[in-house]
Amino acid sequence: MTSIKEQAAISRLISFLQEWDSAGKIARRHILENFMLTNQGKTGPELEIEFSQGASLFLARLTAWLRLTYMYGTCLEQQLKSIGIFLSAASGQRYIIEFLEVGGILTLLEILGLNQLKEEDKRESIKLLQLVARSGRKFKEIICESYGVRSIAEFFATCKSEETQEQVQILLDALGHGNPKYQNQVYKGLIALLKCTSPKAQQLSLQTLRTIQTIVGDAHPSIVDSVLSVLRSLHLEVQYEAIQLIKDLMAYDVRPALLKGLVALLKPSRQETAKMQARILEEAGTLHLMESLPAYIQQAAAAKAIGILAQDSRDVAEELVFLRVVHGLMCAMGNKDHTNCQRQASITLEHFVRMFIVVENQTRSAMGEKLFELFMQDATNLYLNMDAVQAVILATNIVNIPEYILAQAKMDIPERNSTAEDEQEQLSQNRELLL
Repeated sequence: MTSIKEQAAISRLISFLQEWDSAGKIARRHILENFMLTNQGKTGPELEIEFSQGASLFLARLTAWLRLTYMYGTCLEQQLKSIGIFLSAASGQRYIIEFLEVGGILTLLEILGLNQLKEEDKRESIKLLQLVARSGRKFKEIICESYGVRSIAEFFATCKSEETQEQVQILLDALGHGNPKYQNQVYKGLIALLKCTSPKAQQLSLQTLRTIQTIVGDAHPSIVDSVLSVLRSLHLEVQYEAIQLIKDLMAYDVRPALLKGLVALLKPSRQETAKMQARILEEAGTLHLMESLPAYIQQAAAAKAIGILAQDSRDVAEELVFLRVVHGLMCAMGNKDHTNCQRQASITLEHFVRMFIVVENQTRSAMGEKLFELFMQDATNLYLNMDAVQAVILATNIVNIPEYILAQAKMDIPERNSTAEDEQEQLSQNRELLL
């Protein structure tokens, strides 16, 4: 037999559930607000005591009402936050299982795709999905099996607030860890996100890709075009993350394709630039927009990335020389329409000149003594001191360093740090090879 105290507790539970069942929208809102106020942070056992071992009965009512009304946004924020108290309760995994059994995951994912709902409500849905994902590998798999990665990625690409985007990043990161069955799905979803129009989403996707890449192992070939396209971004923080990812990818089999792609970006397609220039010049007073031409922004970012990669690894620098990076950098230095591109290319070329004697010799020959002297005196500000003729000389250069010349130089002087006499002797030998 139950004690008088237990009977009173059961009576209070029945009364509470009857009140909920008979309440309208406004009354239920007040019930949920009181519930959130008094039960935030409680553990599973504490919730059971609060509801006289009948907490699951209230959770069932909550989820039923959610499934009936989520499309209309009725008290949606209060519903999701109240469910969150159950799902986040310590020692309360049974609540997560009960929520999943009634289709809770599908409901949360459907909320993300409804245009009529507020972003704040969708953010609460993301937080609930985080709680589910943190509960273990099986729960992550259930989210992915419900086409969760696609729904989450689509929402990520369209949401506006940075707070929401950061919550989505946390969720995707959680789905990518400890989820071997679907980690590639998350990885490919992040790669696809690089082509979205939201700079913050691109930045966060790049950050997450760097961690997921180490888990996945092999780099997918599609990452090459995707990460190179991000270099067109006007946002420096996005470019920074893209370059950091490119640095990481040097350890994978996409390295040759990435290096080849970077060098190719130093010479934008004439057709593309001509089309964009014509469009800009048609509009009065927009000549300054030439600096914002995406192809030129990408050209400058590629020059910067090449310089960073070359400084990090001599082997990478040699590969780039074989790919005619010197020719490409000089072409970029001659781009009078984009000063930052000229500056970045000049800084990077200076590094190659100081690293390889053969590059110094070829660059001197292509530039001529006067321009080369200006270049070596102040590569960073060379673009300020160049005239139109010198810019044309750079843009139309035909520098091509054959592999055998660089190999011969490596054999004779493997490192650039040498005496003046050694350098002079090497220059003479290289001139003879070129002749």
